[in-house]
Amino acid sequence: MQQHVPAKTATLYRMVMPEHTCPFGLKSKDLLERRGLRVEDHHLTTRAETEAFMKEHGVETTPQTFIDGRRVGGYDDLRVHFGIDPPKDQQSDTTYQPVIAIFAVAALLALGLSFHQYGNPLTLRGAEWFISLSMTILAIQKLQDVESFSTMFLNYDLLAKRWVPYGKIYPFAEAFAGIAMTAGALIFLAAPVAFFIGTVGAVSIFKAVYVDKRELKCACVGGGSSVPLGFVSLTESLMMIVMGLWMPLKAFLLS
Repeated sequence: MQQHVPAKTATLYRMVMPEHTCPFGLKSKDLLERRGLRVEDHHLTTRAETEAFMKEHGVETTPQTFIDGRRVGGYDDLRVHFGIDPPKDQQSDTTYQPVIAIFAVAALLALGLSFHQYGNPLTLRGAEWFISLSMTILAIQKLQDVESFSTMFLNYDLLAKRWVPYGKIYPFAEAFAGIAMTAGALIFLAAPVAFFIGTVGAVSIFKAVYVDKRELKCACVGGGSSVPLGFVSLTESLMMIVMGLWMPLKAFLLS
């Protein structure tokens, strides 16, 4: 006869106030329940109660989770405890997740547009859309905070170092070239713009990463980026060079 094994008990202390419910407390509760633990959910309903709890347990933040009487910590500590994330001393401050998300969505959009227009997701126009849409989405990331982007951009872009305003012009130029190429319009202007900014970018990134051996963050997804400068950044510039050459050539061949 199979014996019933009682679930472990987790005691969770989290802020639940009329004006604020801690999102990390909700995430901690959800994670504990999904891991099969029975949760004793204690609400800290006032600032005074929260301060008293933190002072009593010698912690600086809430939520705090205790499993079978042993304090695990906050939500990030729970993720480490369950093996979702590596220990904090092994965690890296770099990530490729933003560019993976951008390229994946751009690829799916391009496949969808190609299927809608031609009944076939795998077309040459679809490949063009993938690059132009990637350019456009990457430009959106930069345009969210042009000042922050331009500051990070100055760390490695050769033209921006010589002419600082270029750092603020770049995202607008990339957005224009991407939108025009997506529409198949103004190619006579969009292609040279894409080729120029792509070439300057490729040379700058190659020098910084492969010649000077510098370890930098890439401004390709905005000024707050944790994406390392390197192959992915170089790929963005090379795609613009390819489009800058291909689009006018295609127009010439079709004329």
